[in-house]
Formats: sequence, C-alpha cells, structure tokens
Amino acid sequence: MTTLDLLLHPVRLRILRTFLDGHPATTAQLRERLPDVPPATMYRHVAALAAAGVLEVLDEKRVRGAVERTYRVSWQHTEIAPEVRATMTTEDHRRAFTAFVGGLLADFDRYLAGAAPDPAADGVTYQQAAVWLTETEMAELVAEIHAAVAARMGRDAGDGRTRRMISLVGVPAEA
Repeated sequence: MTTLDLLLHPVRLRILRTFLDGHPATTAQLRERLPDVPPATMYRHVAALAAAGVLEVLDEKRVRGAVERTYRVSWQHTEIAPEVRATMTTEDHRRAFTAFVGGLLADFDRYLAGAAPDPAADGVTYQQAAVWLTETEMAELVAEIHAAVAARMGRDAGDGRTRRMISLVGVPAEA
C-alpha cells in the first residue's frame, strides 16, 4: 500500500487526527474518542498504521489476558515525502486536499453540533490573506508557523485549555 493510500483512508485519517495533540493513546482510548468506528475496524486500521511505522508502540501491558499497547504517532512517517509528492498526479493531489478539507469540515461540524457552541467566545477563526512571497520566503513562513504550533503541542488539558485544531493551506493564487 502506498503512503498516499495508507494516509488518505477516512478511518485512518480520523485515527491520526486524534493524535494531533501529541498525546499517546491505547486502542481503547481511541475507541472512546471515535465511538462510531466499530471495534474490529479500529483494530484493523490501528494495525495497518502500526505495520507501516506510522504508529509506534510506546508501552505494552497485560490487561485481562490481552496485551494493551499504547501508541504514539511517528510524525516522520505521516508526511508524504517530497519525492513522492513530486510524482503525484493532479488527481492524487485533489484526493489529498479533499481528504484534508473533509477533515476540517467534520471537525467544524462536530464543534457546531456540540453543547452550546459560541464561535465568538470560543475563539473560532477562519481567515484568508494574500501575501507576495518568493519560494524562500514562503518556506520561511511555513517553518515559522510550524515552529509556533510545535512549541504549543503536547500541553496537557486543564488550566483553562481547550483542544483546538490549527490548519494551514498555502496555494499560489492568481494576481
């Protein structure tokens, strides 16, 4: 299975998205966060992600005769390598972007369907800006944004923190 096919499966994408906060989880914890995914489906997709090295085992312990594994994401295995991206077809990119946007829509829909959403009070933002950048300047901007987000990942819940999804899309636009 190609990296693209592995990562673009809807259930596997949802599993990976649960790890975006940087916290490890067991399959049971994943099932709590994704209760609509049947257990056999969850175990099958977790196994596929682990076999591909996308999920790595942090810990194993015996629980009622079975082995419970705690996983974390091996982020270097979640990105489509530049050489692979260079060979992707227009349709491959369309599939990847559609999966990305689908995840955004699902997150936003879950938020709106929750108990008393208040976008203004909750700090919900979606915005777009046009900037003129060289390729080097664009790479610097992406690196700065990545560093700012990475510095905040892995924080624990509590202390008034709300789990937030941060997404970035950058595409060339007609002038």
